[in-house]
Parts: sequence; structure tokens; C-alpha cells
Amino acid sequence: MTVVTATEIQNNFGRFLKMAQEGKDIVITKNGVEVARLISKGKTVSFLSDRLVGVLSSDVDEKKARSERLARLEDSD
Repeated sequence: MTVVTATEIQNNFGRFLKMAQEGKDIVITKNGVEVARLISKGKTVSFLSDRLVGVLSSDVDEKKARSERLARLEDSD
């Protein structure tokens, strides 16, 4: 993973785009804070699904979850 500033990205976008196309992750910072990532299109799905591991349960009852959300909304009115 390569970490670069927003200014570096602005001044050398072609170089970092090529790195992303080659499969490297580019983390973009602004004032020392991570603000974005540049990743290849091919890695997008795996990047997102890897971040959801443990968040989504495979045994979710969609009807039950929907009714719970609706009940919370009704309670907040």
C-alpha cells in the first residue's frame, strides 16, 4: 500500500493511476488524515466484501429486520 498526499496525487495522477491499474492500493491523505483510496476496478468488489466480513450475518431474517426498523421509526415519532 502506498500513502500519498492530495498534492502528490494532483501533481502525479498518471503515475498513481498506473500503480492502481497494476493492483497497488493508493491511500490519499490530506493534512495527515486518510481521505480516499485509489484501487483498481478488479479489486473493488473484494475490497468492499472484505470490509463487510463479520458485519453481515448469513442467517439474517429480512422480514424480521424490516419490522424491527419500522418499529424503531414508529417509536421515534
